[in-house]
Amino acid sequence: MANITYTMPLSQMEGVMPDQSDWEAKAANILKAELKRQGVTYAQLAELIGDKEPNVRNKLSRGKFSAAYMLQCMAAIEVAEVRL
Repeated sequence: MANITYTMPLSQMEGVMPDQSDWEAKAANILKAELKRQGVTYAQLAELIGDKEPNVRNKLSRGKFSAAYMLQCMAAIEVAEVRL
């Protein structure tokens, strides 16, 4: 499995910290990107984690999910490493 590195521009790291919604969007974008890289659809992810597709779709569109949920999804699609 390839190592995947996510980088954050220094301009985003300096000064004011992003607010909660910015972090939620970043988390959702990372998870969506991994799904795409692995070729996994929302329906397939839902089946892998024992959830319903609309629930998965809503969580990812809003970015409202826990770190535990993200880890569960990453493990289900066999992503072992994400670098921030």
